[in-house]
Amino acid sequence: MSTLFAILHVATAVFIVGPMAILPMTAMRSLRAGQAGQVRTLAKSTTVFTLLSLIPFLVGFGLMGMYKIPFDRTWIWLSIVLYLVAFVIALVLVVPAMRRAAALLEGSESATPSGGYGMIAGGSGVVSLLLLAVVVLMAWKP
Repeated sequence: MSTLFAILHVATAVFIVGPMAILPMTAMRSLRAGQAGQVRTLAKSTTVFTLLSLIPFLVGFGLMGMYKIPFDRTWIWLSIVLYLVAFVIALVLVVPAMRRAAALLEGSESATPSGGYGMIAGGSGVVSLLLLAVVVLMAWKP
């Protein structure tokens, strides 16, 4: 059973957390192209994938129980903190910036308003780096 949970943990991390990190970058390209509808859709998709990213997070707790891994291990508690920070940044900073950018784009005469681009770029970059740090901790286990 533990092997099944490990496979589920890794597979959901790849197929759910991956898009959570990449979709905002696609939204920046759509923003530059002046595609407000696409930016709005990508904001919704980012929200969904960010919420779904709780699946590998929770499955990880199941694995901790199966392998009797305590919370006091540095790689465990640091991974949890980094993931939660990434989760909050994605939902509180990146997604609202994407929505605002889409709204600005819809109401703008110019093809590519700059409103929100930096916030999306910076926030999604930080989220990606935090998630990368989690992957490193999961593999390295210092």
